[in-house]
Amino acid sequence: MTFEQIIGQEHIKKHLQQSAENNRIPHAQLFIGKEGCGTLPMAIAYAQYLLCNSSTNAEACNIKCNKLQHPDLHFAFPVTTNDNVKRHPVSNLFLNDWRTFIDEQPYGSLFNWLQHIGVENKQGQIGVDEAEDIVKKLQLKSYEGGFKVMIIWMAEKMNIAASNKLLKLIEEPPSKTIFLLVTEDEGQIINTIKSRCQALHFPSLSDSDIATTLVKNESISENEAVKIAHQSEGNYNKALHILNNNSNDLIFEEWFITWIRAAFKAKGNAAVIQDLIEWSDAIAKSGRETQKQFLQYCLQFFRQALLLNYGTPDLVFLETKTKNFKLEKFAPFVHSGNILTIEKEVNDAQYHIERNGNAKIILLDLSIKLTRLLHSKEEKIQS
Repeated sequence: MTFEQIIGQEHIKKHLQQSAENNRIPHAQLFIGKEGCGTLPMAIAYAQYLLCNSSTNAEACNIKCNKLQHPDLHFAFPVTTNDNVKRHPVSNLFLNDWRTFIDEQPYGSLFNWLQHIGVENKQGQIGVDEAEDIVKKLQLKSYEGGFKVMIIWMAEKMNIAASNKLLKLIEEPPSKTIFLLVTEDEGQIINTIKSRCQALHFPSLSDSDIATTLVKNESISENEAVKIAHQSEGNYNKALHILNNNSNDLIFEEWFITWIRAAFKAKGNAAVIQDLIEWSDAIAKSGRETQKQFLQYCLQFFRQALLLNYGTPDLVFLETKTKNFKLEKFAPFVHSGNILTIEKEVNDAQYHIERNGNAKIILLDLSIKLTRLLHSKEEKIQS
């Protein structure tokens, strides 16, 4: 993957190229950006630039890098057991799947990756077995005599044991060894690792960059591309999902509308609480990654309702497909008096699910709080 293939982010490409040309390459770098902004593709392109610019046979080097088969290009990413890997899962055991995934979905999310390897109902992590593998790989000499590059994708999924094992190596790596840590949430990475890395923050992609790429790569009209780009919120992965009518959003919409309808009815009606219990039970049976994706969808739905309520329809891209449900009728119930609390409660639920809390209890607690919040009144400002 080359810099030319990366969508937008021109100032970051320029910065990385210039630092390499000036031989000012930090040995540990942290690429920070939201899903779909291109942190992983940029890390791969940068690694290829480092490996092949110093190679005596640049053409052969580029071919190997394009196939993710260069012997000095290493990867670590979240994994878990599946039908083929029953115990001690490490990235090396999933390399063929990884190459296919990057080829098909270079802007894909962790959820997409876990779906790709058939474990979307589990949570992936980077554990101590992986850290030991990384140490062994990087202690060996460079195969081609140049750089060795280790890309750790979703570095926030490193557990404490793995993080501690890699600390010294990241602080004092072997000669010409480069660490590229890619993360969506730097807050989950331990401070002792963050302090050893030079951070590079990636903005979300612009609508124009996404639209141009969609027209070029997906052969759609400019008008359709502009509409999808607006809906994607700077996330190219989301743009592709919208284009392909991703079924998850249809399921999430059904779950969300069932939920808020029950929450509205539940106030003063104890019998409806049973509906919320059954709803919580049903969602809890899905995998934790699916639950986290759904709660993220809920946040987006509430925010879109808020924008519509405050008279900014041009910023509203959500189009519901459920019969007898109108966003316009729901919007007045999301306002300045409850939106911050709603966001806090949904984010808290995500946090506790991420840390293996009981999903049924967490979702039921959130549901009961929502019944109160949706009926709260907006305070009028006194003039």
